[in-house]
Amino acid sequence: MRITRVLSASLLMLGLAVSPAAADTSPSPSASADSGAPTEAGTSFRTATEVEQGQTATANGSAGDYLYWSFPADAGQRPTVKATVKLPETHAAETWQIDVYDGLRRRQACQYGAQTRTAAANTASVEPACVLRTVRAWSEPWANDPLRGTYYVRLTVVDLTTGDLGLPVETELRVDSKDIGGSAAVDGSLAEPLVPGIAVKSAAEEDGSSASAVLSSIEPDDGWSSGWWSDRWVWTALGGVLAALAGVGGYSLTRGAGRPSRMPPGA
Repeated sequence: MRITRVLSASLLMLGLAVSPAAADTSPSPSASADSGAPTEAGTSFRTATEVEQGQTATANGSAGDYLYWSFPADAGQRPTVKATVKLPETHAAETWQIDVYDGLRRRQACQYGAQTRTAAANTASVEPACVLRTVRAWSEPWANDPLRGTYYVRLTVVDLTTGDLGLPVETELRVDSKDIGGSAAVDGSLAEPLVPGIAVKSAAEEDGSSASAVLSSIEPDDGWSSGWWSDRWVWTALGGVLAALAGVGGYSLTRGAGRPSRMPPGA
């Protein structure tokens, strides 16, 4: 009975520990409505239009333009960037490409997805996509790992006939993320996210100056790296519970039934 009570209490504690982790490892929620979503795109890194994850940004442009957006990505997230380019009714074959850069403007490779798509002649639309590697909280200086902070998206046509140059196009961009959880956790963290203007802002806060150049105003809904909880805590707690149960069970099996009743008290 004692073992049963210990087991029941341990399972109850484990259930309380698993519940926040289950919420933490679910995909990031998408916006229920795209009210306030951007309707234009920038033309360079410095003028990139800020987009929140879960929003569908739209922009009108011309074939041959460079269109830029930026979005925030925190540690443990695996962002998926999808673009849709609506082409004119009549056009020749053309190839569109989507590139993603981190806060240091290093081009990030796509883990999945076709970041370059070719639309046949008179095709209505083309949809390049890129699934990035999981964003890390810390990395070696020489590595090209994606780190938490601002990410830039550049959409442009890379193969176009001269006759189609300048034709009007309509574009849509959407960024969603999947929370990978504790499997992507590392023993380290950046002091600040790779966000444009963060150094100037920090210096202004230290010397008490009110002037600060903040070039990026977007961040995750719950703040940068606020999701300190990961399922590593759950597995650690589970290992401790199993070790305790193993100790109790082993003691119960090895201690025997106690002193035999046929033995005299003084023996």
